[in-house]
Amino acid sequence: MNYYVTTAIPYVNGEPHLGHALEFIMADVLARHARAQKTPTIFSTGTDEHGGKIAEKAKELGLEPKEFCDQMSQKFRDLQKQLDISNDRFVRTTDPGHVQRAQMIWKELQKNIYKGSYEGWYCTGCETFVPDPVVKEHGGTCPDHNRPYEKLKEENYFFKLSLYSDKIQKAITDGSLSVIPTTRKHEILNIIKEGLADISISRPKDKIAWGVPVPGDAGQVMYVWFEALMNYITVLGYPEHKDFKKFWPANVQVIGKDILRFHAAVWPGILLGLGLPLPKTLFVHGHITVDDKKMGKSLGNFITPDQILAKYSADTFRYYFLRHIPSYDDGNFSWDKLAEAYNNELADELGNAVQRTIVMIQKYQGGVIGDIPRSNHDFAAYQRALDECRFDRALDEVWQRVRGLNQYIEEQKPWIIAKEKDEAHLREVLAYQASCLLEIADLLEPFMPQAAVKIRHIFQEGVVRPGKETLFPKTEATKPTAKQTTVKG
Repeated sequence: MNYYVTTAIPYVNGEPHLGHALEFIMADVLARHARAQKTPTIFSTGTDEHGGKIAEKAKELGLEPKEFCDQMSQKFRDLQKQLDISNDRFVRTTDPGHVQRAQMIWKELQKNIYKGSYEGWYCTGCETFVPDPVVKEHGGTCPDHNRPYEKLKEENYFFKLSLYSDKIQKAITDGSLSVIPTTRKHEILNIIKEGLADISISRPKDKIAWGVPVPGDAGQVMYVWFEALMNYITVLGYPEHKDFKKFWPANVQVIGKDILRFHAAVWPGILLGLGLPLPKTLFVHGHITVDDKKMGKSLGNFITPDQILAKYSADTFRYYFLRHIPSYDDGNFSWDKLAEAYNNELADELGNAVQRTIVMIQKYQGGVIGDIPRSNHDFAAYQRALDECRFDRALDEVWQRVRGLNQYIEEQKPWIIAKEKDEAHLREVLAYQASCLLEIADLLEPFMPQAAVKIRHIFQEGVVRPGKETLFPKTEATKPTAKQTTVKG
């Protein structure tokens, strides 16, 4: 059994933001967990690099579109490295291989593609046509980009998405294409129930030159949203490569709620048109606010992943966003809540459990743990939470064990056992503490890989080997103020 997980590929017209970071780490947890089960895994990320917005932005900066894309794509690679993302593939839609395979896909879909005239309101910022009622509602100006909608009349190619409306609806309804959470499933079913219309899938080259050329028509380029969706199979080497044959369909595709329609309607239509199975699961995450307000530079509350990573480690970043941002809903970031989570949960609860155990084994047993008992805890709730992409619940399960261990230490009072010179009992208690921490490390590995490695290094050899740095390092400017527990006795 193989495992394939993808993120959506971010559009490179803007800098990486917290939503991108959240998506990367969510998918990374799934990939790391699959690998921990010894399942052959491919985890793919990438960047979406065609379309009018890209060409426009590059021109503003005096750059060629490809040069601009090279610079921006690297920023997403850099962020993934900073966040300890373990992706196996990174696809760029400007890669020659993707372009070639996208054109192959177009040819394969040719029987369901026709040319026609299209007239409507278009927003370059959104890279999409907008219905008349929406234009009227917003007074003719896109609220997201503060620019007037343009009235366009074009000869475009259309894809017969309407052919697949019933099949897509059935797949989502019966769960063969599982859309989670349920709120997003109902949302897309409400869109589909009226029937899906055929969609425009190209733009005239004299309007947008920066795109994948339509095979057999030099005057047209593929519509960016149509072409970008193909990355999930082009990166596997569709149609002939062994990776495609072994790993498609995807187990989980992680996306943001704002691109649900493209992934739960258009993308299944493309796959059905190719005669391919649909992905097994679409996991749809929410958006992030800052201090309970929508982020915006004009509000002065725009926070980048880099700003957080300049103060806290990747593990701390991952922990906060995976546990304190609801997996199934929008979530809020605040510096105060991050500091609170760091001090009270990471440093004071997990960090001190590790430190107290180290100190007591060194003090009472010369650093020798001895035989470490095997864990016999039930992991069903943790596993179920990960199967359902409930990352917050999975970490809640881990933290029950962290708090249980601290409670065990307080109840057993190893310092009292040491005074009573009951060496056998003391050895048993301290070995159990080490066993619990190794179990916690295993459960944390998909979420906080660096901390997991550090905990294993300290205890797994049967002799305590303290690390050279703290579990959750910070910069000098943001050192924790958490109380440190001293060993009694």
